[in-house]
Amino acid sequence: MEAAELLIGAYDLHVHSGPDVMNRKLDDLEMAERLQKLGMKGYGIKSHYFCTAERAKLINKINPNFNAIGAVCLNNAVGALNPMAVEMAARANAKIVWMPTFDAANEQEHFKSSKPAKLPFWAKLQMQLIEQGKTQSSISIFEDGALKESVFDILDIIKEYNLVLATGHLSKQEIFALVRTAVDRQVKKIVITHPNFPSVNLSKEEQKELVELGAIMEYCFTTPHSNKTTWEKVYEEIRFVGPENSIISTDLGQPDGLYPDEGMQIFVTNLLNNGFTKEEVKRMIVKNTAFLVEG
Repeated sequence: MEAAELLIGAYDLHVHSGPDVMNRKLDDLEMAERLQKLGMKGYGIKSHYFCTAERAKLINKINPNFNAIGAVCLNNAVGALNPMAVEMAARANAKIVWMPTFDAANEQEHFKSSKPAKLPFWAKLQMQLIEQGKTQSSISIFEDGALKESVFDILDIIKEYNLVLATGHLSKQEIFALVRTAVDRQVKKIVITHPNFPSVNLSKEEQKELVELGAIMEYCFTTPHSNKTTWEKVYEEIRFVGPENSIISTDLGQPDGLYPDEGMQIFVTNLLNNGFTKEEVKRMIVKNTAFLVEG
């Protein structure tokens, strides 16, 4: 009951709903319906392949008191570090810009070295594209040891439209360089995407340093749920950087996973059962998320 009460007015800003290139647990119509039953205010639609601003507009037209959030993820499908893709996403009312995810050089290198027993969908697709000669090189935000010019252009667009800069699956070195530069260029909303994800793997001290630079940490349900980290480490990291500098999301939508609203309820319940107050949880899922995507 306590968890349900706290979800009123909340956002989940990291949801892999459909329709998409890969199969998803549910589509946007069902997602919006499920969240509204809980009194949640909205969710961020994440596709690794497409801008989702148009989908968000349709969902919000069908559900006038709801706020689905469009986004763009700067993988090869949208031209990688492509300022024009960000400009068009912003003009279509997207609110979140993710740096490269599975196309990031950092993620590609980690994947090759970790050799998982079961290939994720993106890796299967990548192998298929390699066989067909259609792949592009993996993406780094660096060139000759410095940030690429396109990154500066992207940051300026993010500032102009007051968008959220999310770090995706970049490396530690890339994340620190990006955040420092974004702050210098007056970007006001910076989110470190699942800092405890294996390919990112920021220590709590590194997370705190990024918070002190002006970033917000995003802790995702799937990371501990899929044993990529432990719940105890998640609680420790949130306490270390402070709930005032954190949001929680689910990163759900995988066909074999939980429904995103189920994951969010479990996350909230776990936090309440492990020493976090209602006010702290509310800060992470209502106040901080609203700051990022409203206005």
